[in-house]
Amino acid sequence: SARKSTELQSAPLMNKSDLGEFYDALDFELTKAQKRVIEDCIADMLSGKPMSRLVQGDVGSGKTVVAAACAWYAWKSGYQSAFMVPTEILATQHYSSLSELLEPLGMRVDILTGGMGAKKRREALGRLSTGETDLVIGTHALISEGVEYCGLGLVISDEQHRFGVQQRAALSQKGNSPHVLVMSATPIPRTLALIIYGDLDISVIDELPPGRQTVDTYVVTEDMRQRINNFIRRLVAEGRQVYIVCPMVEDSENGEPDLKPVKEYAKALQEQVFPELRVSLIHGKMKPSEKDRVMDAFVRGESDILVATTVIEVGVNVPNAALMVVENADRFGLSQLHQLRGRVGRGKHKSYCVLFEGKSSELSHKRLKTLCETNDGFKIAQEDLKLRGPGDFFGKRQHGLPVFHIVDLNSDMKVMEAARQAAALVMDEDPAFKNEENRLLGRQVSEMMRKCGDALN
Repeated sequence: SARKSTELQSAPLMNKSDLGEFYDALDFELTKAQKRVIEDCIADMLSGKPMSRLVQGDVGSGKTVVAAACAWYAWKSGYQSAFMVPTEILATQHYSSLSELLEPLGMRVDILTGGMGAKKRREALGRLSTGETDLVIGTHALISEGVEYCGLGLVISDEQHRFGVQQRAALSQKGNSPHVLVMSATPIPRTLALIIYGDLDISVIDELPPGRQTVDTYVVTEDMRQRINNFIRRLVAEGRQVYIVCPMVEDSENGEPDLKPVKEYAKALQEQVFPELRVSLIHGKMKPSEKDRVMDAFVRGESDILVATTVIEVGVNVPNAALMVVENADRFGLSQLHQLRGRVGRGKHKSYCVLFEGKSSELSHKRLKTLCETNDGFKIAQEDLKLRGPGDFFGKRQHGLPVFHIVDLNSDMKVMEAARQAAALVMDEDPAFKNEENRLLGRQVSEMMRKCGDALN
């Protein structure tokens, strides 16, 4: 239904441009997979219908350059692009890398976040509304009241599961049926992706750029603590940096995340375990400006160990970080652990991931060992789905995932694919559910959409 209504809209018309001009401006060679996905997107943008495409790529597969190519293509046709990311840290990082890439080509790249000062924000809004800005990168500030665009032709949203469908739609409404590109570094088995993102076409970057290193992963128990602490000291002595990630523990009284254990743990590490090193702490309850300050200091090498909740899971790039330690790793989903592991191994230094098991069971040990055996996010996602089911697949942040009472997502995929095809047939032949045999189905769909709307509001 959502897909059908999109297809009926007319999209911003793009002129044909030579992608070779964009490729020649890069100081690195794109992989075949990156080029294939860029060409998928450009074909959509030339089709006359609004693009609705999900680009999935594993950690480090190079999705940002796909977004850059699409924004460049829109600019060549006189359109603006907006790139929405979940955190200010990530917005700043993308702004830095995309400015470097696109401004030599003549594009004006801007940033808009909630934490900007009033003067800077006013200036950015002015450039955006007059069309001086060609690409704006920002947080959900991009969809806030008072933000006006001048010919918004392309909307890009990164880490789709962090944004509700509603937020994506709100950004689209800032333009006239703009093309929509959704990017995710959380690999989802294709069959599940087709069900969750039924309104999107899907492209997969299934190849890593040359030189991307494998991160050695180990599952350890508490009796290895002293050895791991010594390993941390050795790495820091070599000039490297370390992440230590703790799960958020809910306060049993009010169901809210309890920060006390994380804060106490960071304090104990600094005062008792590593008094000679610089330990900093970052967590989700901090103000954005405070998070940025701590993260920027770590990026600049002003702290050796960053104790964190999963606020660092997505996107942040610290090439000097060579070790990821995850406490109570059994409390995380495999895909989430794979994302965390992706924070290291981004520079030239050999990198490692150490997963401390908490209350271990045979099943949790088997799950964690999967990460030692493969660095392929799609294989890990398939295993995660098999062991935990779709409801827990993204952890508690994900909304809108179906709860299935009868179907098993692993063994019944053929049935689900047949159901998807049958639904597409009905939408082609009777989109308004006017035929007698489809009226009951129409009422069920309306009720389901109403419930989804309530949940989003």
